[in-house]
Amino acid sequence: MNNLSSILNSNLPTLDLHGADRETARVMINDFIRDNVKLKQDTFLIVHGIGSGILKAATFDTLRKNRQVMEFGIHYFNSGCTIVRIKI
Repeated sequence: MNNLSSILNSNLPTLDLHGADRETARVMINDFIRDNVKLKQDTFLIVHGIGSGILKAATFDTLRKNRQVMEFGIHYFNSGCTIVRIKI
């Protein structure tokens, strides 16, 4: 995760899940991963917010199950954001 933690707010693609429920978030995340594979973008951000942790848990569960995901972790400066690295 050291590589991911060093990434600051650069011009990375970002998916904002605010207002989504668990199932919608799962679909949005998997679609976003597919889109980034097609665009050959290996690193991106998912904004899930802090709140009660429901979207964060759904995000982590979805990322763990997706075979394209190499690694992911909480953004170093923003705990409401997850940095993801995928296979291209």
